Amino acid sequence: MRLTRFLFHHASLGRKQARLALAAGRVSVGGEVVRDGAALVSEFAYVSLDGSLLAAKQATYIMLHKPAGYLSATKDPEHPTVMELVDESEDLHIAGRLDRASTGLLILTNDGKWSRRLTEPKEDVAKTYLIDTSEPITGDTHRKFEQGIYFAYEDVTTQPAELEVLSPCQCKLTIYEGRYHQIKRMFHAVGNNVRALHRLSVGKIHLGDLAVGECRHLRDEEI
Repeated sequence: MRLTRFLFHHASLGRKQARLALAAGRVSVGGEVVRDGAALVSEFAYVSLDGSLLAAKQATYIMLHKPAGYLSATKDPEHPTVMELVDESEDLHIAGRLDRASTGLLILTNDGKWSRRLTEPKEDVAKTYLIDTSEPITGDTHRKFEQGIYFAYEDVTTQPAELEVLSPCQCKLTIYEGRYHQIKRMFHAVGNNVRALHRLSVGKIHLGDLAVGECRHLRDEEI
């Protein structure tokens, strides 16, 4: 948002009043005087007029250990949602959903720009899952996942994925996209099915020993 627009919304200043206030050095952003009305300010910027804070929306970043049975949604008439597990859920959205039956790391935030960098396929952020399959994982699954699986509906081939087989029907899988039902579709393409899916990490954010159903704010290094 342009600074002049910010002043209009949060200080009720007209265009001329905003220009005069800026020229007089009465406006500061993050403690620094700014005179350029075209300067871009984020929704979380600390903007002051004559030393008084106009608005300061707090950026919120939360990780949740999602239990099975909860929908990755803000509300639902039939099923419990993950928002019911977070005290400060107002204005938060989910960065990278999990199916109702799936478990593990879920991230909630009010910072849309940050969450897009975390979830959009083009950003290449690693996402690691623990997966149980209905059938033994065949020897050529690793090669096929590494080469990429073609999805006809989107007319795209998945990026190379990293598969670590832990037992005949269990593995760790790291993908770098997060397309619609991507992991289930990948296993279906090689003649197998996902029985359970548990997300362990997204980028530098690891679920760790966070208890099922519990949440905490992300640390600075995780953000």
